[in-house]
Amino acid sequence: MFYLDPDSPLSLQSQLRQKIVEAIMVGSLVPGRRLPSSRKLAAQLGVARNTVVLAYQQLMDEGYLLTRERSGIFVNEEVLARRVGCQPGNQAQAASAIDWGQRLRQVPERKAFQAPPDWQRYPYPFIDGYYDQALFPVHEWREASRLALGVGEVSAWSRYRGDADDPLLLEAIRTQLLPARGIQAADEQIIVMPGIHAARALLARLLAARGDTVAIEDPGSPEWGTLLLDRGARLDSRAIDGEGMVPPTAGRHALFVVMPSHQLPTGITMSMSRRQTLLNHAAELDALVIEDDHAAETNYLGQPHPALQSMDSGGRVIYLSSLAQVLAGSLQLAFIVAPTEAVQAARQLRRTLFGTPPRNNQRAMAYFLSLGHYDSFHRRLDAVFRSRWLALRDALNHYLPNLVVTAPSQGGTALWVSGPDWLDARILAREAGRRGVLLEPVGHYYQDASHPENCFRLGLTSLDESQIRAGMAELAAVIRDLSGAHAETLDNARGERVSGALLRSRLAGAELHFTTVYGDPARIRLHPDGTMSGQAGYAGEDCDQGVWWVEEDFWLRRWEQWSYGKTLALYVVIDGNQIKWFDRERQLVDAAHIQWPAPDP
Repeated sequence: MFYLDPDSPLSLQSQLRQKIVEAIMVGSLVPGRRLPSSRKLAAQLGVARNTVVLAYQQLMDEGYLLTRERSGIFVNEEVLARRVGCQPGNQAQAASAIDWGQRLRQVPERKAFQAPPDWQRYPYPFIDGYYDQALFPVHEWREASRLALGVGEVSAWSRYRGDADDPLLLEAIRTQLLPARGIQAADEQIIVMPGIHAARALLARLLAARGDTVAIEDPGSPEWGTLLLDRGARLDSRAIDGEGMVPPTAGRHALFVVMPSHQLPTGITMSMSRRQTLLNHAAELDALVIEDDHAAETNYLGQPHPALQSMDSGGRVIYLSSLAQVLAGSLQLAFIVAPTEAVQAARQLRRTLFGTPPRNNQRAMAYFLSLGHYDSFHRRLDAVFRSRWLALRDALNHYLPNLVVTAPSQGGTALWVSGPDWLDARILAREAGRRGVLLEPVGHYYQDASHPENCFRLGLTSLDESQIRAGMAELAAVIRDLSGAHAETLDNARGERVSGALLRSRLAGAELHFTTVYGDPARIRLHPDGTMSGQAGYAGEDCDQGVWWVEEDFWLRRWEQWSYGKTLALYVVIDGNQIKWFDRERQLVDAAHIQWPAPDP
């Protein structure tokens, strides 16, 4: 009669109740029908009789079933009494009569990236914003939810009416989340929103009007562009450089929308000087600034920057953020910090557009914060993502050193990668997907249709660190397969191929200079005794030791830590002051500038 899934997260009893209710609602079990006895149904399903007895009892308590003395258990005839009947096929016929392409008034021109529904079956899902569910703090959240749903607590939070947010959550945001970003605010300057998307939509409605000139980042959030265009605003798309959004030097801007912490999609952190320049320019224009701190600042290479709002002395920066995305995606809670008058207007608009976020979720989140769960969870999450982020950079630097570079980033959950000019990231994504590697092309982040096609994003929220190295090896193979005639090989390389004793004599004492895929300068010294030392970083903070030697046509090297400690055998070509390395398949794998040792006096 029913199939119960032994691998389902629901208990067998819950599954059985669910199946019976569904069968009643769709008409498979008609009102008045007699159900099998608990003994017979248990035998049919292969479960304990007590499982069926308890399921039947719960459904009788809820009015779906009833018992008749000496006759058995039946579907309650009153269950469907209040339902309106319909003629089969009416809805399908009505839907086909409407040309919805003509009736829909607004369809976003740029579609956001969507991972395949079955993305979890791919071995290497390098996609940002899709989360490994093992990261969710199940036990801590269960405790917070249990406290929020206690009898006294339900009575407390259910008393609030109108636009009021849970005061315990406002206090927790004010005292625990905002100080970490350098922000001080009163309760009346904070409004809780049902998710980051709702917060953006509300601010666009509240602060942008037809004809306003709004400066936005390009590439940047497609969502912001759509929301502002819908308001009739004129967009001034501002380029992104290594310091963040390049501010305008002219024009009458009413609003600036920026993501200074970790810009979406590049991950670049806006420098302190650029932040101050933006604030000064906004003050000169009497413009407002929306600071979208969608992921807060997780800086893995240095101290985090303060929020833009904390630097603002004129009260013109509106700050919005959400909880850690692992939580926010399922709980749909975000918040806005603004002057009191703006928050009062936001509450009125929220009532019209969205309503107040469920107060049981607000109270549960308040406990999650106040009990210290959020802080400890965020520290664990930060450690996991930092380790994955560094592993991803190392893997890119090992497998694709001569083919890609990343945007200058100090943290976050994704890397913006630029490939060679001939690379089409859309084709790369398609071919990589066939080999189990998911990545994100980035065309939808640009306002202008003419944009570079050789860029893509690699996220790290959805796969374990142990998958990163193998995934990058597979991606490197796909890129090299696509390179075709663009590839430099040992057979068509410019320069002199060097091997044997000549190779040993040419390289002994040489110093090699190159740049990592993430933009740090690096240097290798090849000592005459066959050892080598390496330094990377602007302060030489990343150091390693290794050995090098020559065997026939090959130059071999092995680091203690770099390149996973692997021994690499490489062909060498010297072209002027450049050295090129080719693997056994005769493919170019890396290059550096070579500085020869000074001749003996």
